[in-house]
Amino acid sequence: MTQIITALSEISDRYQALFVDLWGCVHDGVRAIPSAVRALQTYRSAGGIVVLVTNSPKPRAGVEAQLGEFGVSDDAWDTIATSGDSARSAMFRGAVGEKVYFMGEEARDADFFKPLGLLDNPVDIQRVPLAQADGIVCCGPFDPMADPDVNRADFLYAKQKDMKLLCANPDIVVDRGDTREWCAGALARLYTEMGGESLYFGKPHPPIYDLARRRLAALGKEIAGTDILAIGDGAQTDIKGAMGEDIDSLFISGGLAASETKTSHQPDPDLLNAYLEREMSAPTFAIGHLR
Repeated sequence: MTQIITALSEISDRYQALFVDLWGCVHDGVRAIPSAVRALQTYRSAGGIVVLVTNSPKPRAGVEAQLGEFGVSDDAWDTIATSGDSARSAMFRGAVGEKVYFMGEEARDADFFKPLGLLDNPVDIQRVPLAQADGIVCCGPFDPMADPDVNRADFLYAKQKDMKLLCANPDIVVDRGDTREWCAGALARLYTEMGGESLYFGKPHPPIYDLARRRLAALGKEIAGTDILAIGDGAQTDIKGAMGEDIDSLFISGGLAASETKTSHQPDPDLLNAYLEREMSAPTFAIGHLR
């Protein structure tokens, strides 16, 4: 049974490191959530390590810059692992071929194609029209407000050509302030449902957790899974991923599930349990908002 807590400090001394989701937990896509920033600062001041583990398709440097823009102070975290970095590494290893069709917002996602500088003999990636492509690189929809089904015709063509789709962000939706937007995961889900093959590198899939552990190791920290707590608002990403990695988790009910759990300050316990049962999710702990 998931235990509802009122503050991270009630349980934080059990864990040496936190794997913390960003969107819906530390910021709302527009600005920082002050109580979350304070909770992470307090945790770090007691010696804990904070790894921000995000399904953002951005490289780590891009996420760090965005955090500054949103007002998340750099003393609230130690290092960052992004779905984008995991996916970029796979792309430059040739996971979907050399000639790729790009899906995303040009101004936001262009950095995805910058060389990693970490690989020997990386593939020379070329962006081409769909008709010339070996595979698809999806950082998100062209229009985050449009129904993913608008891509059905292109996906049918790609499936018939046996193209693989590299999904740089497995999130289905995200809330930017008060506006809900579609993410790359919604497109990858559609492509898979149509019979295509989608490759995932963010939560809940193993590659991003491997990257998060490498980030810890780069800090000189070898921490057992029993000493790590994952925090996030996505039942099918953050919590499912934590369950797959066999690490404890703290579910933030005031993010994506705020309406279903009637979370203002704290969730309604009965609605929370009903929601988690529907999602087949079993977080160790739950709280309305990170604080």
